[in-house]
This record gives sequence, structure tokens and C-alpha cells, in this order.
Amino acid sequence: MIRTQGLESEFQEIVTPEELSSLSPGSTGYIGFEPSGLPHIATGIMWPRKINRLVDSGINMRVLLADWHAMVNDKLGGDLQRIRESGTVMMKCMKAQGLYNEVEFVWADDLVSGSDYWKKLLMVAKNSNLARIRRALPIMGRSEDDADSDFSKYIYPLMQVTDIFFMKLDVAVGGMDQRHAHMLARDIAARMGEKKPVSLHAALLGSLKGSGRMDSFKKMSKSDPDSAIFMSDSRKDVERKIKSAFCPVAEIDGNPLVEIMKHVVFPYLGREIVINRPPSKGGDITFRKYSEFELEYSSGRIHPMDLKAALSTYLNEMMEPSRSVFS
Repeated sequence: MIRTQGLESEFQEIVTPEELSSLSPGSTGYIGFEPSGLPHIATGIMWPRKINRLVDSGINMRVLLADWHAMVNDKLGGDLQRIRESGTVMMKCMKAQGLYNEVEFVWADDLVSGSDYWKKLLMVAKNSNLARIRRALPIMGRSEDDADSDFSKYIYPLMQVTDIFFMKLDVAVGGMDQRHAHMLARDIAARMGEKKPVSLHAALLGSLKGSGRMDSFKKMSKSDPDSAIFMSDSRKDVERKIKSAFCPVAEIDGNPLVEIMKHVVFPYLGREIVINRPPSKGGDITFRKYSEFELEYSSGRIHPMDLKAALSTYLNEMMEPSRSVFS
């Protein structure tokens, strides 16, 4: 059996833990990314480390560079050449951040080149219905109105399910925004004689301008440069963006900087976290676990400006290995 210990802390949802525990070493998994511009810290820092931990558990992981999906989604003007250039930069960045060499990169273009892929896509379509596909549109950041004016948007969720079946995957990995597509794959797998993929979903990083509650959640977005920290940002850019970021006193929910501490810095920095405070406010404070930090911040004993200074320092340190990719 694969080694699942610790994976529950990496993912907000596992569907299902029992199915994950039953997988054998050598089971195959994937995560797909649209190459749609410069990667931000979720793609560049968080995901390489999560993928490595899945490999450590015994899962053979691959990364799908979803160039055709990005074209359907009008990323980079739908220009496949620019999309592929973006995908190459993403791959170099993830490797510079320590992604294991054994992780395989696959282009969607390689999958869609044969008739077998499109035959399977048609079978996925025959086993789906329009209402279910409409519910899956948020995986690409689109609404039903977008799809009604451009029918290719409806094909996107079908492609994502087809990717899973075509590659004969045991595990599908993604952010919580990918849940609808993964659940569709699970629901129709038996009818199609396909494997039902175990689905692992990680939390999304919220916009620096304020992520909002779950019913109005705003994630980091490439379309709004000041909503995200990009792996190409200079040290001064990082400091500027964090300094101006939404960070209410003693608030945990909807606080994007607290989310970065929780999902990026504490799990992956690899050492104790120190928040520098003036002596009049109690002096420096050291944390070994995120739960300790959350308690102190929610009680108001850490000022947002002190958090911002520490986060700028730690993120710049974590980004350093991949800065040469963008120089």
C-alpha cells in the first residue's frame, strides 16, 4: 500500500481516504495546469512540494501542461505558441523549486493528436448531461454566459475528464476549484468501464486584495497582477505587494497573508518561523507550528505590519532558487 501518512495535512479534501489507502505503490496520478502566463507562488512553490510528497508516498506523478485547454479558455489570446512558451517557463520554474526529476511532464497536444482521444471524449459526452457540464464550468473560471456565447467552453470539462481516463490514472489532483470535473469522472467511470480516480483537492490561495468568504471567494489571478505574487516578481515587488495586501487585525478567515503562512510558509520553509516585534510589544516570537501562529494572530498579539515584514522575507527566500528562470 502507498504511504498515506501526512497526506491529510496536504489536502483539504480526499475522495476517499479509504480508496487512497488501498492503492498500491506505483499507482499513477496527475495534476494539470493551464500555461496562461507567469506562474504565481501556488504553482511555483506550493505545488512542486505537494507533488513531491505524493511521489514520496509511492504515487508516480505527472504534470499535464494543458496547452489545448488554455487555448479553449482564451488564455494568452488563444495563441498556442505563446501558451507553450508559458508552459516551458512553468516547467523550468517547478524544477528549479525542487520538483523531483522523476515527475513526468506531458503536453495536452501529445494526448489529443490521435483519434482514440476524441473517441473517448465523445464517450464521456454521451455519459454526461448538459446540466452537469454547466456546473463544472467554474473549473476554468467561466460562467454559463461565457459558454453560451462560445460553445467550446463546454468541451473543456469533457477534455479534463477524458485526460484522466485516457492516461488511465488512479489519482486526480488539483485545487478545490477542480472538484466538479473530478467528481464527474468518478460518477461516470463505472458506466464507461474506466478506473474511478481517487481525488485530492488542495486549498486555493486567495487574492491579496481580500479573498472573501467561500461563497464569494476570489483567488490569486494572473489577470490582476496585484492580486498575486508571481515567481518573476523582484524582491521589491514582493515587499510592495505584501505591504499593501489586505490583512485585517486578528482576522484569520479571508485573510490572504494568513493563508500564505498556512499553506506555503509553515509547511515548506523547513524551519522555525520568527516574527520580529518591537520590545514594547513583547519582542520576537518563534513558532514551530501553524496552529501556534494562528492562536497568536487571532488574539491580536501579532500586528499585521510585523506579519507582512516576516512574510516578505520568507517568501523572497523561498522564491530565490527559481529567480534565474526569469532573469
